[in-house]
Amino acid sequence: MLTISITAIVTLVIVLLIANLSTGEKKIEHKIDRLYASDDPQFLRSMGLLLGPPVISGNRFEMLLNGDRIFPSMLEGIRSARKTITFETFIYWSGEIGEQIASALADKAREGIAVHVLLDWVGSSKMDKHYLNMLRDAGAEVIQYHKPHWTGLGRMNDRTHRKLLVIDGHIGFTGGVGIAPEWTGHAQNEKHWRDTHFRVSGPVVGHMQAVFMDNWVKATGNVLHGPDYFPHIEPDGDGLAHMFSSSPSGGSDDMQLMYLMAITAATHTIHLASAYFVPDKLTINAIVEAAKRGVKVQIITPGKRIDTHTVREASRACWGDLLKAGVEIFEYQPTMFHCKLLVVDEYLVSVGSTNFDSRSFKLNDEANLNIYDRDFAKQQTATFADDLRRSEQITLDIWEHRPFTEKLLEKFVPLLDTQL
Repeated sequence: MLTISITAIVTLVIVLLIANLSTGEKKIEHKIDRLYASDDPQFLRSMGLLLGPPVISGNRFEMLLNGDRIFPSMLEGIRSARKTITFETFIYWSGEIGEQIASALADKAREGIAVHVLLDWVGSSKMDKHYLNMLRDAGAEVIQYHKPHWTGLGRMNDRTHRKLLVIDGHIGFTGGVGIAPEWTGHAQNEKHWRDTHFRVSGPVVGHMQAVFMDNWVKATGNVLHGPDYFPHIEPDGDGLAHMFSSSPSGGSDDMQLMYLMAITAATHTIHLASAYFVPDKLTINAIVEAAKRGVKVQIITPGKRIDTHTVREASRACWGDLLKAGVEIFEYQPTMFHCKLLVVDEYLVSVGSTNFDSRSFKLNDEANLNIYDRDFAKQQTATFADDLRRSEQITLDIWEHRPFTEKLLEKFVPLLDTQL
């Protein structure tokens, strides 16, 4: 009887490991052929039709640089709410900014505003339970995404990494920021991280709300709809954009497909800022081919000041073919670099929650806002250039003389790839 019980337990553990370590249903296995450039109307058409909602005009975008600009804008948005607030995030930890946001949300809930908060269970593990009680006591609806339960043990490795805040269905926020002390300040030292978030207005905010609803329905079974959540939105600018998402249960490779299509269409420049840059072979080959056809490729990743050193070492192990092809890779020096940005040909700007790694491409629930606006793209490349000045370039010679321990890790990267 004991042997049977042990066998059953071991079998269950193996089944759960397989369920949690497996990736999404769809898998991109072949390179994307270059059929058009980024300035071809077909590029915009294909990006819209293949990746989700069509590109929509009439939008305005504001870049929020680091916590000193990000959090006041988010708090102002929360305090301005008149009907609804929907908020989804991965990291929510204890600290002054966590207290401020929880208090602001609770205040609006007490006013009768419909407040819906979706927190990843793993990402909010460092959150003071006082915040949850404060929100719920005020009348806010708070859900912890994929909190362990016997009915969902096979989904424990599926985390929502999305970062969305939508106010009255009219104003949206997205980008890389988490709710924690590390994101406060202005990246002035290693305890305050470098990151960018974006305030959005215009019809594309409806896309952002729809992405929030995707996981809200999964987590609660409740559909929030009607004009309080999806109002008619008048144009507020002339920017083209669309918001799209990915998840293991519904097209996990959409983010990688977007990156591959954008890289393949690039003609002049690619600027990539990535907090966690661990590309697979297919993506490396796409970047190498772009460099070989004359595209100037510049990549910024974190340096030694990073929160996950295994990821940095795994990242550096992937750089050989990129550096040999002429790709310029830089490591940000002052503090943890948490930005997530892709700019192609100073035209396409992709921002949101997605990291450039297999976890984001295949395991996490992610959301990105694609903006097609040359003036906005030039602003982003200027900010990218400013970050470059605070970064150290890693040349092929430096990379080839990296420590032996890093070279040894290179042999094990394929085993870690799907979880990094």
